[in-house]
Amino acid sequence: MTNKISPEITNESRRRFIVGSAAAGGGLALGITLPFGTATAAEGASSTEVNSWVVVKPDDTCVIRIARAEMGQGTHTGLAQLVAEELECDWKKVAIEPISPGGNLARKRVWRDMSTGGSRGIRGSQDYVRQGGAAARIMLLQAAANEWNVPVGELTVADGVITHAGSGRKTSYGKVAAAAAKIPAPEFKSIKLKNPREWKVAGKPVKRLDTADKVDGSRIYAIDVKLPGMLHAAIKDAPVFGSKVVSFDESKIKGRRGVRGAMKVGDTAVVVVADTWWHAKTALDALPIVWDESANGKESSATIAARLKEGLTANDAFADTNVGDALGAIAGAAKKVEAVYSVPFVSHACMEPMNCTVRISADKAEVWMPSQNAEASMAALSSASGVPLAQCEAYNHGLGGGFGRRGGTQDYVRQAAVIAKQYPGTPVKLIWSREEDQAHDFYRPIAQCKLAAGVDANGNLEGLHIRVSGQSINAWLAPHNIKDGKDRRQLQGMWAEPHDAQIGYTVPNMRIEYAMRNTHVPVGPWRGVNTNQNGIFTECFMDEVAKAAGKDPLEFRRALMKDHPKHLNVLNAAAEKGGWGKPLPKGVFRGIAQFMGYASYSAAVAEVSVSAKGEVKVHRMVLALNCGHAVNPATIAAQVEGSVAYGFDSLQSEITIKDGRVSELNFHTYPIARLRQLPKIETVIVPTYDFWGGVGEPTICVTAPAVLNAIFAATGKPVRTLPLKHEGLTLI
Repeated sequence: MTNKISPEITNESRRRFIVGSAAAGGGLALGITLPFGTATAAEGASSTEVNSWVVVKPDDTCVIRIARAEMGQGTHTGLAQLVAEELECDWKKVAIEPISPGGNLARKRVWRDMSTGGSRGIRGSQDYVRQGGAAARIMLLQAAANEWNVPVGELTVADGVITHAGSGRKTSYGKVAAAAAKIPAPEFKSIKLKNPREWKVAGKPVKRLDTADKVDGSRIYAIDVKLPGMLHAAIKDAPVFGSKVVSFDESKIKGRRGVRGAMKVGDTAVVVVADTWWHAKTALDALPIVWDESANGKESSATIAARLKEGLTANDAFADTNVGDALGAIAGAAKKVEAVYSVPFVSHACMEPMNCTVRISADKAEVWMPSQNAEASMAALSSASGVPLAQCEAYNHGLGGGFGRRGGTQDYVRQAAVIAKQYPGTPVKLIWSREEDQAHDFYRPIAQCKLAAGVDANGNLEGLHIRVSGQSINAWLAPHNIKDGKDRRQLQGMWAEPHDAQIGYTVPNMRIEYAMRNTHVPVGPWRGVNTNQNGIFTECFMDEVAKAAGKDPLEFRRALMKDHPKHLNVLNAAAEKGGWGKPLPKGVFRGIAQFMGYASYSAAVAEVSVSAKGEVKVHRMVLALNCGHAVNPATIAAQVEGSVAYGFDSLQSEITIKDGRVSELNFHTYPIARLRQLPKIETVIVPTYDFWGGVGEPTICVTAPAVLNAIFAATGKPVRTLPLKHEGLTLI
């Protein structure tokens, strides 16, 4: 079961509520001392609470507090597994409790980072949450030892039941929790965590804790929130990025049913507030607005493509990797291969559009929202409302899709706060329409890539030159991360040194460059971020080079991967499970790809047929993943399957620009993957138990290139421009 956040949340803090409830019921909030926290008195309890991760109830239920966001990726269950593993509680009696950023701030950020993105939900906090569970177990065991006056080393625990073998006595966590909370927590440095190879709860495909209310429809998403006296807002931002509002004629909507008024939000947007969202939306559609479109109104997909093309040969690119003499090796090679690939802007297309509800009073600001970073949401609320951070609170709900869109930008929270300031004490819910959501996303960056390779007389790759020309996420959202005008982020997955996105090939002469070519279109992280584009560029070109060298694509890759055993191991696992080299039905062809992203190694094999009319059918996909430690294999498989759907989006979707604005404003012009298009998907997990890698994003970067390479095998023609329709192909 999960603890739902009620839409009727009061000002009472979650911490006060939990501790008070535990005390009233005879249980106790069990504090865990963290190395970065300080002890605090438990209000309403009979003993001290110290920086809680675990709450033990009288019936032995263990409530595990989670700081990260849940957007369907299974982080809540995975983190609970890790805590429960070290806690040695009964998994059947585990519940989870999300914490709020206000509570985290009040407790000096005892729960640390609340951001969920970059496939870091588990790997970014696994160490200290496991330590929290282990510390709780040690305290509970010591409480039982004190009660029985026996050495703690004589006690064992399983499923929350403590046993003293010598006397046969038994007790449970619920019975000793109050005494345990009075015991000083152990130093984390003294805690020895379990060997992951010996896990009993973690590492197992347990059922998700956040499924039931999604299935029965009882889950309250942020878009469902209802508060007494709530008003509704519909917004329209400038259709041309960078343009401003000149004027609007509010008289044209005066007297419309339920309408409270219209107002500017910042320099670029207009909002209508009404008693229902539909009344607000229809009034907004009827409101005459004059925009100053500026010079950006002349921009188009063609002008942007020309700018990127110029970057492929310009002199201002920087070389992130420069081994040997790539240009010389290619020029003198027995055979030279060249190609230019291009990928478009794509949108996040979350099923739940941007929305939140804000209430601002004289001394309090609150927001109910779906966010990948609740602390960032609260900070945006404080900044936009002018209410000090300590007097703000944010109530995060399960997300109806995130994929990077609901991370650091928080534009929808700022907008709602500005609107709610005009209606003191009244909650205002802002919902973006689907068209607004499509028109004002932070899109995956557009990019082109020019590649060249030199192959010797024996078919060996002697030189490789890669030049990416495209838009920079950091230039738009985090310019402080650009050093000396160089942005390495856009070459994610092509880094030469060991990192979380290292290229998996050793080439004697290799040069990898990036030419920054920014546009007026806003860009941001999109599930997989730059590994998606770079995986297509690198892996599809590898197949072209393998063909020119007269070699099998798998064997060609293997020869270049001897210095990259983890890359190679995953590639081999996918090839073996995918039956590489074995006979296929007539008209079906295989493609293969491997890549690294988010500290995990992935590979894929796709089985594809292409009809005479260009209809592409993907029959089967096998994906292999080494994420180091596999916390929940069932969740990993689900994430891999979801990544295939997202990878298929990148094969057929695109955002185009005409007259400075987005053309694809709904799903009739912006196709996303349908169930009928998805193949049989098989997941192979090959953990090496020696690092913590991500799961949500890595396999997206091999999905598209594996399919594209299978199309290349089927047709003899490489697919270099996406979406597929530009090559006369359709995904069916």
